[in-house]
Amino acid sequence: MGVIRAIAGLYLIGLQLVAGAASLAEFTPGVSHYFDHFDPEQQPWEPGQNLNFEEVFKNYQYYEIVLDRDGKEIMVNQYIQGNKTISEKYLRLPDGALRKNE
Repeated sequence: MGVIRAIAGLYLIGLQLVAGAASLAEFTPGVSHYFDHFDPEQQPWEPGQNLNFEEVFKNYQYYEIVLDRDGKEIMVNQYIQGNKTISEKYLRLPDGALRKNE
């Protein structure tokens, strides 16, 4: 019985982690979404867990991601101690990868 409970507990934890992950389909164009990390090399790129501003603002470093109106480009702003340090644009490719748009 203890093994079944342990397996069920791990399953529920996994569901919570998956449920917290955001996808670009859930992004509202023009609205800021906040994350504690950003990895443009991930393929296909997934944004991770979307956090509210209060959750990330207390972090030393966090990222703001804004999807453009067409849904083809994202603006990524990096903040360190509440100050914007980097602002980059990325194009979404058909395979789900990101390419820096210079």
